[in-house]
Amino acid sequence: MKAVRVPPDLLASLRRLADDAYPEECCGFVLSAADAPGAEEVRHVLDVVPAVNRSSDARRRRFVILPDELREAERRAAARGAVVSGFYHSHPDHPARPSRYDEDHAWPWYVYLILASGPARRSVLVGAYELDPDRREFHEVALTAAPTIPPEGAFAAR
Repeated sequence: MKAVRVPPDLLASLRRLADDAYPEECCGFVLSAADAPGAEEVRHVLDVVPAVNRSSDARRRRFVILPDELREAERRAAARGAVVSGFYHSHPDHPARPSRYDEDHAWPWYVYLILASGPARRSVLVGAYELDPDRREFHEVALTAAPTIPPEGAFAAR
């Protein structure tokens, strides 16, 4: 399980996305540096990219990202010298921890950033989780709000 390091401005962006989507779930991709120093132990988040919540009937409790959108995000991330290392989504009126549904539909090796959002439209809590591939359960991973530095020559600006 890898710790996650997210620049404070990206955490602020995630909170705004969750607040703007409330009372529905927001969702999107987490982009990280694949070759950052210490990448075996820490996921250095470089950007977050919003996705469209394609859930057909329950956007207040579910998010769906289509495979084509994931493939496109992976293509664009690679062009910027990054990888899609995970996903983020909000939990309107619920805690910033995975639901049973999240656990049942997660993939191992990705990080899942979950934001609690509420009627005051102030997402404060953010949790970071990774699915244990052997036990099929989430484990919380350390999340640090600190600047990340991409590897030299990587991650061109948008």
